[in-house]
Amino acid sequence: MATDLHLAQNRDADALLSRSPLAALIGMLLDQQVPMEWAFSGPATLLERLGGDDLDAHRIADHDPDAFAALCAEKPAIHRYPGSMAKRIQQLCAYLDAHYDGDAEALWRDASSGDELLDRLVDLPGFGRQKAQIFLALLGKQLGVRPKGWREAAGAYGEKDSFRSIADITGPASLEKVRAHKQEMKAAAKAAKAAKSATAG
Repeated sequence: MATDLHLAQNRDADALLSRSPLAALIGMLLDQQVPMEWAFSGPATLLERLGGDDLDAHRIADHDPDAFAALCAEKPAIHRYPGSMAKRIQQLCAYLDAHYDGDAEALWRDASSGDELLDRLVDLPGFGRQKAQIFLALLGKQLGVRPKGWREAAGAYGEKDSFRSIADITGPASLEKVRAHKQEMKAAAKAAKAAKSATAG
């Protein structure tokens, strides 16, 4: 992972995401029900509180659950729901420890196809299909991880020149385009729901 990511919109947090595959995965895990910048700053906050040079899946998995939850809940909390997210982070790290010897990058290092990589990501605790596709698109678009068929496996998130997700954010301008797209999608969904209610009535 050599590309500079700009997801936390914070130099130190983005530097960690750029060099640490585990930090990027944890950021993706946290990216729900909170602003993107908050989610992707979480790994740097964790590292600061745990100490050391990098996040370690084995160390996090073995951390006392209550102590880890308290660490995640310290202000500023790593998420709106720090308790449940602390549990998910430990589950993710335990899975990586058991299946990949704690090496997050091993998830994609030898993936022979986009479909294989997508399957591996979907198997991660806390990763549904949509989250897995977005992370796959991020790997392909910004981190140079491009097994055969990766764009197809990532679905719409893999499309060139799109502004659908964090995979397309490279700075403030693209961030605004992605936010605008999400607002359009929410408005369309709301309109469709209203139309359906009116028809049902």
